[in-house]
Amino acid sequence: MVAVITATIVAIVIGFLVWLNKDNSISVKEEEQVEMSPTMVESIRDIGEWEFMSISDEELVSTTRKGIFSDDELSRIYYGTLRLGFNAKDLKITTTGDSAYVQMPKIRLLDDNFIDEARTRNFFESGSWTDAERAALYNKAKAAMKKRCLTKSNFNNAKENAQSELTNIIKSFGYEKVTIR
Repeated sequence: MVAVITATIVAIVIGFLVWLNKDNSISVKEEEQVEMSPTMVESIRDIGEWEFMSISDEELVSTTRKGIFSDDELSRIYYGTLRLGFNAKDLKITTTGDSAYVQMPKIRLLDDNFIDEARTRNFFESGSWTDAERAALYNKAKAAMKKRCLTKSNFNNAKENAQSELTNIIKSFGYEKVTIR
């Protein structure tokens, strides 16, 4: 008799729980298109300066000062990393349907202070040199690094990297057609 009463109570509780849960349902619906919200655009712009290529370089730069009895010479090795990219705040993004149009800013040198002065080494030094003369040598090294590294080929490679990155990011938002200018 106790088993019958227990079975009846269990059946009533199960029936009550099923009745309470009859209006609950779960469904999965695939979103056709994610609209690029201002928040999404801002998240891309918040990246700030975006590097697409870095080029490490070292330059041996020398200068000679003619003297009456002997010549003074200063030779130094400068190390630097030139970074190419753009500021993401300058991106212009518009969307229509499944297409996104991106106006990409021009690739440029991100920081003009690219020489690592802590790694600069004297290669050879004779005589005494002023701070102004050392600064002139530094500027000579900077110009040589720019000439060697800021080539059309490097700018084109950085641009291709930027276009690839932007395309991948925009496509991850659900846009199938991405046009970058």
